[in-house]
Amino acid sequence: MQKSLLLPYFFVVLLSTSCAQNTDNEINTPETIDFTEELVVGNLQNAWGMVFLPNKAILISEKSGRLLLNESGNTIEVENTPKIYNRGQGGLMDIELHPDYAKNGLIYFSFASEEGEGKGGNTAIMRAKLSGNKLVGKEVLYKATPNSTRGQHFGSRIEFDRDGYLFFSIGERGDRDVNPQDISRDGGKIYRLHDDGSIPSDNPFVNEPGAKKAIWSYGHRNPQGLTLHPTTGVLWEHEHGPRGGDEINIIQKGKNYGWPIITYGINYSGTEITDETSRPGMEQPLHQWTPSIAPSGMTFVTSDKYPKWKGNLLVGSLAFQYLERLELKDNKVIYREKLLDGIGRVRNVRQAPDGYIYISVEGKGIYRLVPK
Repeated sequence: MQKSLLLPYFFVVLLSTSCAQNTDNEINTPETIDFTEELVVGNLQNAWGMVFLPNKAILISEKSGRLLLNESGNTIEVENTPKIYNRGQGGLMDIELHPDYAKNGLIYFSFASEEGEGKGGNTAIMRAKLSGNKLVGKEVLYKATPNSTRGQHFGSRIEFDRDGYLFFSIGERGDRDVNPQDISRDGGKIYRLHDDGSIPSDNPFVNEPGAKKAIWSYGHRNPQGLTLHPTTGVLWEHEHGPRGGDEINIIQKGKNYGWPIITYGINYSGTEITDETSRPGMEQPLHQWTPSIAPSGMTFVTSDKYPKWKGNLLVGSLAFQYLERLELKDNKVIYREKLLDGIGRVRNVRQAPDGYIYISVEGKGIYRLVPK
């Protein structure tokens, strides 16, 4: 299907920020829930990841490479973190706890690493344990190759499914015409491993000669949201488009999500990438944002603290600096609401074990949303 080109305009793409540049998008904002935002952890520059430990402490990753532990209002820096390739959009990124963390203490990290082939860095997945204020037992489970000095599209989010499989995302590293559609190469993929880093025997490309055996799906641009649907347990993902065409996808085994052969976005210069938004054998997004909101972080609401939001999806917007609430019906977005408009670049959103929604905002910190 032919897309109309938008009028060109001048803009600057900063590699250290979102790749999605856009203009504002009107969303109605009814008073569905009255709440206040409470600053829980302040003085953070770019809190990419956050997890909530059983003792109610919050473990926080800063893109710069700092790993912070906030407990009872006090924040300390964790020692013995991995060496970080801090360039552009790459750095210390997501954190996730093992589903059986209370027994095994395993914590999983995504980060940009210089280890391996070539100059620059690429996304790696590591697990370790926390002993006091120090990481111990560090073990790299996956390292994408080759390294690149490009500063964009590292991904990266981590999620465990209900069967204990480890899923993670790696962006296409700015090599859009090669990586996303080639299953022999890393980048532009969602991956699936056992919790120890081994390859599941039922991964879709384990018997494909030359393929990266950890790949679960491909044809992605820069995925920065992963979460499980609370009812179906199916993995949902969102990713940055270029200028327009940010997507929400339901991730299925072995499927091709089309980038850059099909897209609803255009080049930052205003020129066309492709005249196709669909093609047989390629998946359509559940939802797409044009203009781009630059989505980051995503969670479903299941908590009784927000009864009117149950089953809704929350997504942070880097570009427009708000939290977006999406109502869904039959896997379609039927309503969108803009929350916390102008609060700042929302990097992550999570529902914690205490039932509250927490968001991280660049240059500020982590806030808890407290219904009145």
